[in-house]
Amino acid sequence: MNKSEIKPYERQSNYYETDQMGIVHHTNYFRYFEEARMDLMRQVGCSALTLENLGIIIPNVDAYAKYLRLLKFEDSFTIIVKPVLFTGVRMKFEYEVMRDGEVCCTGYTTHCFVDRNMKPLILKRTHPEVYEMLSQVFAD
Repeated sequence: MNKSEIKPYERQSNYYETDQMGIVHHTNYFRYFEEARMDLMRQVGCSALTLENLGIIIPNVDAYAKYLRLLKFEDSFTIIVKPVLFTGVRMKFEYEVMRDGEVCCTGYTTHCFVDRNMKPLILKRTHPEVYEMLSQVFAD
């Protein structure tokens, strides 16, 4: 599967995600990023559970968000995930949170690959089939 076949992630904000003013709390955007990234990984056949069953863990090593417009309780929104960097040692995704055609938040996360003992992995050596699969997703 290539980037053009990946469907955006869609959801609605929940009451518990809002603050006293009814606005989605800023920390939830990182959760949204993760949900959207996990959805993308499932779509390409490389879910977190699949990776973990292979002994591959993908911790987050860097995260950033820029807030442009508010999301409120029960707002429906879409997250576009863009795979932008893959080296076989780390990968990076960019995100756009969209509501009614407007960008509400942008951001990125960077991840590395480690085993269950937190020892870094070089996927090309340790898991060439996963390396090839992810290379295809990030190649376009």
